[in-house]
Amino acid sequence: MTIDLVPDDYAATLEDLKQRVHAARLRVQRKANNELLQLWWQIGQAIRARRSQEAWGTNVLARLAKDLREEFPTMKGFSPANLRYMRRFAEAWPELDSIRQRPVGELPWGHVIELLDKLDDQQLRDWYAAKDSHHGWSRPVLAHQITTRLHEREAAAPSNFAGALEQLDSDQAQELTKDPYALEFLAIDGDASERELEQRMVDRILDTMRELGPGFAFVGRQVHFDIGGDDFFVDCSDSRIIPIAA
Repeated sequence: MTIDLVPDDYAATLEDLKQRVHAARLRVQRKANNELLQLWWQIGQAIRARRSQEAWGTNVLARLAKDLREEFPTMKGFSPANLRYMRRFAEAWPELDSIRQRPVGELPWGHVIELLDKLDDQQLRDWYAAKDSHHGWSRPVLAHQITTRLHEREAAAPSNFAGALEQLDSDQAQELTKDPYALEFLAIDGDASERELEQRMVDRILDTMRELGPGFAFVGRQVHFDIGGDDFFVDCSDSRIIPIAA
C-alpha cells in the first residue's frame, strides 16, 4: 500500500500560491477597470466637445444611448444617465493622463459617481479619491466619509486613521472584481458557478415549457429596463413564463 505523505511546508506553500493567484487576478481586474474608465472618459469627452460646438441636447443623448446599446447589447453602462456621468467625468478630470496615472483611475465606476455627486470641489475629489484608493473602501464607506466630512475630521485628529482602516483584502477589491461594468466590458462573468447555475435554471425552464406544449414563451434572463434614464437588469430568478395571447 502506497502512503502519500504531505510535506511539512505544503500548507504554507498552498497559501502562498493562493495569495499569488488572488493578487494576479486583482492586478488584471484593476488594469481592465482603468481601461474602462479611460473609455468612459473618452466617450464623455466626445460628448462634451460636441455639446460645446453643436446642439447636443437631451434627445441626441438618448438616441446615442439607444444606438450604443443596440451595437453592444451585452455591455452595461450606456444609459442616458450614465452618458451624462461620463461627460461630467471628463469635465472634472479634463486630462486623460489623470485617469491613467492618478488615484481616480484605480476606483470602480460607482465610486467615481459618488465623487461627482457628492463633491463640487475638485481638490476634495482628488483627496477622497486618493484616500479611497489607498484604504480600499467600499462604496458605502466612501459615501459615509464624504458625508461626515472626513477631510475636516482627519485634519483635527489624524493620528490613528490609517492604521484603523488599512485592509489587506479590502472591500473595494471585492467590489472591483465583481464590478458589473468592468465584467461586461471584459465579456466575462465574475462568478462562473453563478453563471452555470443560471444556465441550469434556464435549461430547466425551457424543458418545462416544452413539456407544457405550445402557447408559452420564455421572456429571458438579465432583462434590461431603462427607468428614469438608469439601467436595471432583472435576474433570472425574477424572469417569468407567460402565455402568449391568442
